[in-house]
Amino acid sequence: MVFYRRQFAATFFFSTAIFFWNFFIFILKIKMKLAPTVKLNNGYEMPILGLGTYELKKARCENAVRYALESGYRHIDTAYLYRNEGLIGKVLRGLISERKIKRSEVFLVTKLWDIYHEPERVRYACDLQLKLLGVDYIDLYLMHSPVGVKYVSDDDLMPHDGDKLCTNAVDFVDTYKSMEQLVDLGLVRSLGVSNFNTLQLERLWQNSRVKPAALQIECHPELIQTPLMEFCKTRDIAVIAYSPLGRPKSCRALPSFYADAEVLALARKYGKTPAQLALRYLLDIGTIPIPKAAQEFHISENLDIFDFCLTPLELQQLGKLNRGLRIWKFSKAKDHQHYPYEA
Repeated sequence: MVFYRRQFAATFFFSTAIFFWNFFIFILKIKMKLAPTVKLNNGYEMPILGLGTYELKKARCENAVRYALESGYRHIDTAYLYRNEGLIGKVLRGLISERKIKRSEVFLVTKLWDIYHEPERVRYACDLQLKLLGVDYIDLYLMHSPVGVKYVSDDDLMPHDGDKLCTNAVDFVDTYKSMEQLVDLGLVRSLGVSNFNTLQLERLWQNSRVKPAALQIECHPELIQTPLMEFCKTRDIAVIAYSPLGRPKSCRALPSFYADAEVLALARKYGKTPAQLALRYLLDIGTIPIPKAAQEFHISENLDIFDFCLTPLELQQLGKLNRGLRIWKFSKAKDHQHYPYEA
């Protein structure tokens, strides 16, 4: 009898502990600042703010992704080019095992790198990335650029012949058709592209079965690609803004708009920083910014932009900052037939 009483007490204690733990996690999620979501043209929901991970390596990457997910981020952007998919997968698996998050709660974006444009290499690349990430599916799989690069090995991401990048003539439409099969197989939920211009996106739209749900482009206050964004709006294609703060590398000087008098005045009005104001501006004109951040302070700061909106007049004021200043030009591919920018 004593044995059964002890067994009952132990079971009751364990069940009670599990209940209060789950209740604690529930309350914690309520208190988190979660970004709103937007419905893509295929019905899936994507958070309208994400964490960019370009150039985040080793412990710096792991710490940033863990802190972001624990703080309320639910949209993580990576790429095979960034060489950190394995680290992100490690953090994600850890948080799932700790019951702090569910896989279904995270919108995971990664990209098919240029060396895998040949149709027969697309499935191989996707399987490789799924293994690195440690997941069964990718929420949004983007073609990183329309430019195909010669495949040498999985580790040689930019093969050169002397000073010249070794490209190939693979048509991005053929690459995309192979990506569509990944959706059929359930390996990918949504497809999209990155660094495409309007003509390329229109051609892809006309020749695709699974319509692109998103376009990821460089977009910040000094580079607003209005015609391209308007085209996406007519096709219900979500626009994801990379380098939204105009400073993809910490070694670069701060963009001039950080010291602009009108920007500073608006920042004081709303009690925000120029960076927060820039992110809010991008949200209000209909883009989904994915700012990169490694420091906890900046990660939290970037998420704290959902308690104000800019007026139409203020949006017009900030629109004057647009001077077509492109940071990423991929100039090594400027002679390629599918180079997306003006040479």
